[in-house]
Amino acid sequence: MIDLPPITWQAVLTGLGVLAVGILVGYLARFLMRSFLSWRGRSASSTRVFSRLVQAAIVIVSAAAAITVVFPSVQPVDVLGGITIVSLAAGIAFQTVLGNMFAGIVILARDKFRVGDQISVLQHSGTVSEMGLSHAALRTFDGRLVLIPNSSLHSEIVTVQTGYERVRSTVAVDLDDATDLARARQVALDAMNRIPSVLSDPPPEALLREIGTATVRMDLRFWSGARQLETRTAQDAVIQSVLEAFRKQGVKSGDEVVTVRLVGSPTTQP
Repeated sequence: MIDLPPITWQAVLTGLGVLAVGILVGYLARFLMRSFLSWRGRSASSTRVFSRLVQAAIVIVSAAAAITVVFPSVQPVDVLGGITIVSLAAGIAFQTVLGNMFAGIVILARDKFRVGDQISVLQHSGTVSEMGLSHAALRTFDGRLVLIPNSSLHSEIVTVQTGYERVRSTVAVDLDDATDLARARQVALDAMNRIPSVLSDPPPEALLREIGTATVRMDLRFWSGARQLETRTAQDAVIQSVLEAFRKQGVKSGDEVVTVRLVGSPTTQP
């Protein structure tokens, strides 16, 4: 047991003063950290979380100092020991929560994706609407809210669709193997070059990929904006424009439909 001396008003006021100074210093440190991280170009979520962590650390240290001022017999090592014991107990009781918190710190420190980015993780795809220490909020493309624990974001493969400003899409079309392939290629390229949502740099490509029974498959490859709506709009426009161009230019698309007719099977009338 710790033998606590009588508490004096002077010690209490001094301890409150130390705590008040610590709180003010914490707010100042939070402001400076937020300004520094913003200057370094870090995300808003990363800036908010790390500036608050710095503030919380300073307030905890000032609270420990205030306790030693109010209770002179309590040594700083005793306070640190108590904090350590409480931390161990909390770590055992809240392993999942702490795991998510440490994973959140790592994710925010890496800063590979931010609020507003479109990502895909596990079976979920959508736009990141919130990032915190425990979880990230994802608004799926069909309008649902999905909360993903940071431990999953840290351990699973995450595809950042908007990690770069442009992405490439591929649309396959089957051509009749008797058609003029060079002319079909040029018709497809001219059609794709007229689409506003298809980027001209890098230019679109029409490449022959494989030979079927009576067809030749051509891959229409093109670049567009990275966001989901931009890629889907570009794909829709490419399919419509290329097929319409084929129809106008007399380019025949092929199919591999095989009709099997059963011979010798009597037809039974009811």
